[in-house]
Amino acid sequence: MTTSAQTVVAPARAKTAADSATARRKRGFQHGGWFVAPFLTLFALFVIWPLLRGVYLSFTDANISGDSANFVGLDNYREALKDPLVWDTLGHSAYFTLLVVPCITVLAFLLAMLAHNIERGKWLWRLCFFAPFLLPSTVAANLWQWLFNPGTGMINHVFGLDTPWLTDKSYAMLAVVVCTLWWTVGFSFLLYLAALQGIPDHLYEAAKLDGANAWHRMVHITLPMLRNITGLVIALQILASLQVFDQAVVMMDFTPGPEESTRTIVQYTLEEGFTSYRVGYASAISIIFFVIIASVAVARMWLLRKREEGVR
Repeated sequence: MTTSAQTVVAPARAKTAADSATARRKRGFQHGGWFVAPFLTLFALFVIWPLLRGVYLSFTDANISGDSANFVGLDNYREALKDPLVWDTLGHSAYFTLLVVPCITVLAFLLAMLAHNIERGKWLWRLCFFAPFLLPSTVAANLWQWLFNPGTGMINHVFGLDTPWLTDKSYAMLAVVVCTLWWTVGFSFLLYLAALQGIPDHLYEAAKLDGANAWHRMVHITLPMLRNITGLVIALQILASLQVFDQAVVMMDFTPGPEESTRTIVQYTLEEGFTSYRVGYASAISIIFFVIIASVAVARMWLLRKREEGVR
């Protein structure tokens, strides 16, 4: 008899506990919803709505004058895929990315190692490495435009060069890369520095007791422990570098650069929308570029998941 009573009471208690948990979750969502509502509102207003609007405009012949737009179907996409300038500018963005991402990853790691292991003036080193990242992009670009100036710039003067950095297509993109490295390395440096500080000291102490030198400790402890943060840095830098615009435009005085060598896909989209007044066509280019960016992000997530499953 007792067993039967317990059998009946136990499910009842479980149901009551489940109902209480559900009620608590509902109350938590109701109260928490008010806190996330401002963000969701702004996100919908400035991200979701412009994206949906851009998708709609990409199927029309809309122009910047505000005249009524006519539906043209996939004509803008067909034209964009056949447009050589789309592929050229996309190639410039990809070339810039291939130059920046490896350099900034290695440089940020080395600077973080230096700032983490140095004994004196740690705060000064950290400030010097991170401070350029706080500058607006136009300030950084104008600064390096002056440094690369063939006549008055310090680069040629200090190193005894006579290189036309900003007027020769062989050097123009390299100049933009150098400016970008100096300006943005501070963010990746900060990520690496935070990750280095999270590595337990006892791992290095145990390695020292086993006779491991500094190189072995870095290869077998530091780099494996920084694997995840390295993947994050690479992913963020790829996404940011593909969208390069500010420094390339400002350093070249708002022109496509010598022989259009620094014109990126973002700049070409802007030109089509606000110079040629072809808003519909520019929207189609931006949607294609959005798909490329989203594909890179999804591929990064897939590779990370596969690696985690392999570790398990």
